[in-house]
Amino acid sequence: MSSMLGNQCIAANKVNAGMPVLKEDSKRSVSPYEFLPTWFFYTPVVLQSIFQGVRHGDMALPLIANPSIHLSGMVGESKNDILNLAGSIAQPWISPFITRIKDKQSVADQTTDAMQAMTEAKLDFPIVAKPDLGCRGVGVKLLKSREQLADYIDAFPIDARFLLQEKAPYQAEAGVFYVRYPGEEQGKIISITLKYAPSVLGDGVSTLQQLIEASPRAGQLSHLYLPRHEDKLSWVPAMGEEFQLAFAGSHSRGSIFKNGNQYITPALTRKLDEILKDVKGYHYGRLDIKFADIQRFMAGEAFTILEINGASSEAAHIWDKNTPLKEIFSTLLMQYRTLFEIGAKQKKLGHKPPTIAALVRAWRHEKALTQQYPSTD
Repeated sequence: MSSMLGNQCIAANKVNAGMPVLKEDSKRSVSPYEFLPTWFFYTPVVLQSIFQGVRHGDMALPLIANPSIHLSGMVGESKNDILNLAGSIAQPWISPFITRIKDKQSVADQTTDAMQAMTEAKLDFPIVAKPDLGCRGVGVKLLKSREQLADYIDAFPIDARFLLQEKAPYQAEAGVFYVRYPGEEQGKIISITLKYAPSVLGDGVSTLQQLIEASPRAGQLSHLYLPRHEDKLSWVPAMGEEFQLAFAGSHSRGSIFKNGNQYITPALTRKLDEILKDVKGYHYGRLDIKFADIQRFMAGEAFTILEINGASSEAAHIWDKNTPLKEIFSTLLMQYRTLFEIGAKQKKLGHKPPTIAALVRAWRHEKALTQQYPSTD
């Protein structure tokens, strides 16, 4: 069998075009902390939040950090509603999209209506479908035909809303965490996470399953990839043919996250200040961005915003396989201290925090919905 078996193609290639070259590390392919349960990381955050709530006299302050977003984007926020906060300056920097609601009409009729709406919005295949409520890439699919659109609608829960968004013209992707305190003109980028789509490189001999299982990283995460590509596992990619294993840019779905804080620049910060000051009431969260290449991105050029996330966002560079546990905890704790500080300022400006009960209701609603979404690409 060829020596190329399982070679994970994560350098400057078509799948990750425009990204800095990512070198493989033979010592460690997966973070020892990346897939530990959420409670392990957030128990200290909860304890600190109780202290901060007592200190500030209000446990719900994080829920008004972004006052124009439902619960500040902590849970149950609408992607559509957040993106529609963008004014005339910000809107051109956001990837075009339309929103649909699954109803009780026939799937054929809903597909026809969706196609008509796409035509009116000048959108065409391939297109990205994603639930309006949800996080961590759940229910995200790349649709390439009318038939796939019909299948997505058919699998979607009734009365739930989804977006059809233009597939970005760029391959490179980053998560950029931005903070700007109320009343301040300039914000700060506190994290850049480079998101590498995992792929394998064909050798003309090995099946896709063999390539996945022999890859240093993909082999350890085969439970994420094998079910997703069940119909292709016996296929033999040609020599040098690259096959992308995951589309959604979420580490929980198998994407590779790298600390990109070295690429934070004043020029990029100024551009995001300009854009996000035109997103009503937005002060804290992570932007999911596609960009042409790292140099132009650092210059604040040639990028498009896929999503604007709120209070529950993570500075996702902590999921770099080389991030020590101490830094993961310190980063999360810093984030939530910042949330309380911004929330306290917003309260002084007259914004009234919602009840914790409202947060619990939204969490239950979102959890029930996410269990019904289509599988993720």
